[in-house]
Amino acid sequence: FDIIFFWVARMMMASEFIAEDVPFRDVYIHPLVRDEHGAKMSKSKGNIVDPLSIMDDYGADALRFTLAALTAQGRDIKLSNQRIEGYRNFGTKIWNAGRFLNMNGCVRTDFDPKSVKETLNLWLIAEADEAIAAITQAIEEYRFNDAANAAYHFVWGTYCDWYVELTKPILQGEGTDKTETQATAAYVYDLILQLLHPFMPFMTEELWTITGSQGPERKTMLTLSEWPDTLVLNAKEASDEIRWIISCITSVRALRAEMNVPAGAFVPLVFTGDAGKAKDYVRTHDTLLKRLARLSAITFEAQPPKQAARFLIGETVAALPLADIIDLASERTRLSKEADKIEQDLAKIDAKLSNPQFTANAPEEIIEEHKERRDGALQRQTKIKEALQALG
Repeated sequence: FDIIFFWVARMMMASEFIAEDVPFRDVYIHPLVRDEHGAKMSKSKGNIVDPLSIMDDYGADALRFTLAALTAQGRDIKLSNQRIEGYRNFGTKIWNAGRFLNMNGCVRTDFDPKSVKETLNLWLIAEADEAIAAITQAIEEYRFNDAANAAYHFVWGTYCDWYVELTKPILQGEGTDKTETQATAAYVYDLILQLLHPFMPFMTEELWTITGSQGPERKTMLTLSEWPDTLVLNAKEASDEIRWIISCITSVRALRAEMNVPAGAFVPLVFTGDAGKAKDYVRTHDTLLKRLARLSAITFEAQPPKQAARFLIGETVAALPLADIIDLASERTRLSKEADKIEQDLAKIDAKLSNPQFTANAPEEIIEEHKERRDGALQRQTKIKEALQALG
């Protein structure tokens, strides 16, 4: 970036002088690409990353998506094989989602997304709308990392993790909701291929061809297809309901993991106080919640049970009675010790980073490593505080 500026200025002046015209209106200069430790790439150091070798090992799409996801203005790119491998796994996830759809009869049809009535499908299309809007705006504003990350979170988190998991009981049954779900799943998968195409052109074009072998005939290659538009459906109630279900499952899973609850143990979930719409949500999704959060029962009580870990799901107070499953006092002690250890580590890191002599003499990659360690410690500290608060 420190050299490119002069190339841009020279081209601008040369074009004005020779052609009396501006050669370009927009210039995008990406940050410096460093090695995984934050050091500048150098032949003498031997830390050069050969893109051809990376593409042989992980594929061109994985490398392309990695660079897009890491290219934030004002922050150098630290390129590592681990990151590229992670985005290769993302590509595998997309491919496997396509196989799941094929195995469950989710074939493209002459589908009108505005005709959707099922809560789960309305929620997915509303989430797709948000993703389309976010990715489109980010690309138009040259925030390619925000666009790539928005696509990643929608595809992996919303579609592959939650929607696929929540639709399994429907796809294994019969009825009109199954037919609508099959059509919705295939329709949104097409949207996913379009949204990912700027970042992963080869795999998405291949999948576009494969999925196009069934259903209505494709009118064009993916690279020539129209960029998707938002539908702006009235799906607030459906979105609130499914988001509450996801929040409930996520909160219970996180608390179980933090409290070292055995994976095979089924625990009761108790809601207290003004449950609001939670009762309706639980009545509709009781079986699903029990299966995905490994719950033995879901009840509503006036007062929270004793010796239970409490937490919030939206505005509803929930509690997991864990006294018969784990030693709450020992767990509180363990978490307190870990919190103290993190506090000490943070003090040491902050002392170094606030020392002018250290920041002036330490290599740039070492300073960056300390900053990353600090960020990780702060995130872990937040989780422990939430766990201790849940224990009371």
